[in-house]
Amino acid sequence: MSVATRNGTGPADAPVAPPRVVRQRRMRPGLLGLAVLLIALGGLGAAFAVTSVRATGSYLAVARPVEVGRQVSADDLVPVQVAGGQGLSPVPAGRLDEVVGKRAAVSLIPGTLLTMAQLTDAPLLGPGQQQLALGLGPAEVPARRLHPGDKVLLVSTPDGNDDRPAGAATRFEATVIDAVASDRDDEVVVYLALAVRDVPAVVALSSQERIALVLTEAA
Repeated sequence: MSVATRNGTGPADAPVAPPRVVRQRRMRPGLLGLAVLLIALGGLGAAFAVTSVRATGSYLAVARPVEVGRQVSADDLVPVQVAGGQGLSPVPAGRLDEVVGKRAAVSLIPGTLLTMAQLTDAPLLGPGQQQLALGLGPAEVPARRLHPGDKVLLVSTPDGNDDRPAGAATRFEATVIDAVASDRDDEVVVYLALAVRDVPAVVALSSQERIALVLTEAA
C-alpha cells in the first residue's frame, strides 16, 4: 500500500494496521429454548382465542318456567347463538325433537341454557305406586296451583257418627303427578301417585267425601 507525502515527493511505504476482529456473543442454549417456547405458547394462545370466538353455535335455552315433572314443549324453548361455551354441555338447537316430550328433572329457569341432565324419561309414578284421581272443589285445593312433584298428605275427615278425636285421623302420603281444571262445576282434578296399599282406603274415603288434601312440600 502507498501513501502521498506532504511535499509531494512521491509515494512512501507505511505499515498497515491489522483489521479488528469483533467477537460474536454466544447465546446460551437455555435462553434460546425459553425464547422458542414463549413464541410457541404465544401462537397457541392466539389460536385458542380465535377458535373460541369463532366457535359459535345454536343451542336451546329456556323461554319460560317449567316445573319439575312437567313435560317440555317446543314453546318452552328458544334457539340462541352462543360463542365459545367451554365447559358447558348445552343441547344443540337441532335436537329439539329429542327434547320435546321429556319431563323436567329440575325446575327450568328462563334465560338459562338447557342441558340433557335437566331432563328425564322416568315417570313420576314409582315402583310400588298406583295413580289415583281426586275431584276437588276450588276451596279443597291447598294451593292456587299444584305442580308435578309436589308432596301432599291425604287426611281422613270424620263422618257425622264418628266420635273419635281429630288426632285419630288416617294419613296417606302422596305425590302430585298433575292437576287440571275441569269444565264441570269448577272442579279441579288432581292426579296422585300413592302406595298400592293405601289406594283402597283412599278410594273409599273419597267416595264418602271424607278426604282432605294438605300440601307438605312444593316441588
